[in-house]
Amino acid sequence: MNKIITLNNLVYTYNETDQRPALNGVSLEIEEGEWIAIIGPNGSGKSTLAKTINGLIAPDSGEVFIDQLPLTEENIWSIREKVGMVFQNPDNQFVGSTVQDDVAFGLENQAVPRDEMVQRVESALAQVKMLDFKEREPARLSGGQKQRVAIAGVVAIAPKIIILDEATSMLDPQGRQEVIETVQRIKEKENLTVISITHDIDEAANANRILVMQAGKLVKEGTPQEIFSNGDQLIDMGLDLPFPEKLKVALEERGITVPETYLTEEGMVEWLWTLLSKK
Repeated sequence: MNKIITLNNLVYTYNETDQRPALNGVSLEIEEGEWIAIIGPNGSGKSTLAKTINGLIAPDSGEVFIDQLPLTEENIWSIREKVGMVFQNPDNQFVGSTVQDDVAFGLENQAVPRDEMVQRVESALAQVKMLDFKEREPARLSGGQKQRVAIAGVVAIAPKIIILDEATSMLDPQGRQEVIETVQRIKEKENLTVISITHDIDEAANANRILVMQAGKLVKEGTPQEIFSNGDQLIDMGLDLPFPEKLKVALEERGITVPETYLTEEGMVEWLWTLLSKK
């Protein structure tokens, strides 16, 4: 498969008075089409890492390659066309007076011809199921709707990579689910690479692979099953556990033998159903 992101020994310090680098020797590779979740306690370097991927931050040392292009001053705009970011608060991203104006903003900056722009805006809004809201003011939308419009603004530019930087953290459970399902649907249609910076462990469980950051270093990586099977280590880092793992702990405390392997919510339901059907 094509390695769409390669980071080699990244080091970054915000200022000279910092006691330790925000990134301290981070190296990783991400394949095209992967869904990667990056988790870790506050101050672990998650968001800093994301900002180096689209050139918002230039590392003090180390190398960044995006779709085979090195991150340099000459390539920075080409790389930003390949990487779209959706931030925590969608209100901070809105610039248009209507939904369609806002989605068109990035295309206007790229001098996309108007006929093509209209087509791409409508297509992007249709993909996030917000086409019927194109004349609405963004301020009058719900939190989940605003975030879907922010995603449409990124999708319209047709990037190869989408970074969700705590993009669901301000949403209620329904809004969070809507946004994740929207990104999953677009990912499959466009074969996007998705990087999710998140504190929501249940969201991270949807990823193909999870990267765990601590004190500016990449300390662990693996599938959700591999990462969440080490629940005690995550708790020691101040992180939460997915609901199925919490349920397994509660059942063990009641003397019920539970599977050692990681289970998704669907897997836990199936296991419980099988267990209860035997009684």
